[in-house]
Order: sequence, then C-alpha cells, then structure tokens
Amino acid sequence: MTPSGVITITTDFGHKGPFAGVMKGVILSRFPDARIVDLAHDIPAQWPPEAGFWVSRSYSWFPAGTVHIAIVDPGVGTEREILLVEADGHVFIAPDNGLLGQLLDTCESPRVFRLLPKKTRALQLRTPSATFHGRDIFAPVAAEIAAGRISVGDIGQPISEWTPGWLDEPESAAGKVTGVIVTIDAFGNLISNIDARLIEHFSEPVAEFAGHQIAVLQTYGRARPGDLLALVNSFGVIEIAKAEGSAAEGLGSARGAPLLMRDGYTT
Repeated sequence: MTPSGVITITTDFGHKGPFAGVMKGVILSRFPDARIVDLAHDIPAQWPPEAGFWVSRSYSWFPAGTVHIAIVDPGVGTEREILLVEADGHVFIAPDNGLLGQLLDTCESPRVFRLLPKKTRALQLRTPSATFHGRDIFAPVAAEIAAGRISVGDIGQPISEWTPGWLDEPESAAGKVTGVIVTIDAFGNLISNIDARLIEHFSEPVAEFAGHQIAVLQTYGRARPGDLLALVNSFGVIEIAKAEGSAAEGLGSARGAPLLMRDGYTT
C-alpha cells in the first residue's frame, strides 16, 4: 500500500470534551502533513456494529492508501487485541471486538494482523493509559503508517481468526430477504444492513417492518407528507423513512430491530 496521507477517525466519543481533538494533536505531532477527516464521532456508546457499518460503507470514497481509525471500545484497558487490517488498498485500525466483522466478511483477501506491543518500541509510544488507547496507541500508530514510515507487517502478527461481527448478515430465501436496522440517522431514517443488490430481482419489493407493509419508492419526495416509505439510500442499503418526518419516532423502533423485504404484498 502506498500511503495517501489521509487518516479518518470514527469514534463514540461524541463532541463533548477534547478526546477527538487530542487524537488529532497526537497525529499532527508525528505527521504534520496528515490530512485528517472526522468520519463520525456520534456512534452510540458501546455499539461497535454501527461504527463498522459506516467504515465499511464509506472507505471506498477515500483515496487508496487512506488509514482508517475506528474506536468503539468497551474493552479498552483489558486483554482485547488491536487489529491492523490491510484490505482493498486501505488500512484499518480497530479493537478486536467485532467492529471490523462486516468489513472482513465482505473485502476480498484482507491481510489481518494483531498489534504486537513489543514491535512498537521503536515508535517511542508513551505508556498507555487504561482508558484512552485512542490517544496513546491508535493515533500514533496511524500517523506512522500514514507517513509511510512503517507498515502493518512491521508491528503486527498475521492472524486468521478474529472476533466476528455482532450482527448476522442478511439472509435470502425464496422471495424474501431478512436483515436488521443498524443505525438511525439525524432525520430519524432507519438504516438497515440489507444491500440493494439482494432485492434487485424483486418485481414488487415491499418492506415489512413493525407491523407495517411499506412500499419501496425511488426517493422521499415520492411519498405524501407523513407517509412511510422504504428506499435504497445513498450508501446502497434499504432504509425506512417517513416523508417530512421521523420514522424512528413514529415506529418506536431501534437498532437491531428486524426488517423483512418481500417480493409483493401479503393479504
């Protein structure tokens, strides 16, 4: 991989406090020319699947050679490992807690390593705190990789097993696909893990969700205000929306709720 100098950061830190900013300071101290992008910092606390979902759906929009840090880490300070993954011309750094499960299931021939602390001694890392590995490990390691001074193989041990993702992949059967809601955006749209390609052969796709049968439309403006609709969103997955409203508020549903896509209405 040829580093691009771009680093993305995805966390559940939120925007209260200096945590994300301090990580950027560490990166810039080691690699002043780094170009840092905040992918998301409002991931729900302790919900790795959403971070993994957004990373896996977003990385391809960045230049090859980008380093992606993703931290939703309930096990920080414990014996959990840190993964270094080289896949599709990008590098991903995340705790081994299922966060990268979806990415590793879908990327072709990923190279997966676990970080070996003894191999990072030359980087002169500070003694890690028990609660902020984003600052003390992830940020400096990402900076060194993005600067081209080290590779994942220099500081990691190849592995063939890791913690799987928390959510099952969608399942297809005759005329239907089942999946789950992964995240809820700022507009109250319920975003699922069902890829559009899984229903592209349906002649009349219909979403069954929370007791409703919901038509699949092309865009929000095709529904009357207040009506529910399903659509393929800009990241290529099915979402449930309410025209000019919040589907999440109206349906009272949350992350992990089941979604069924069916070819045709039932009576």
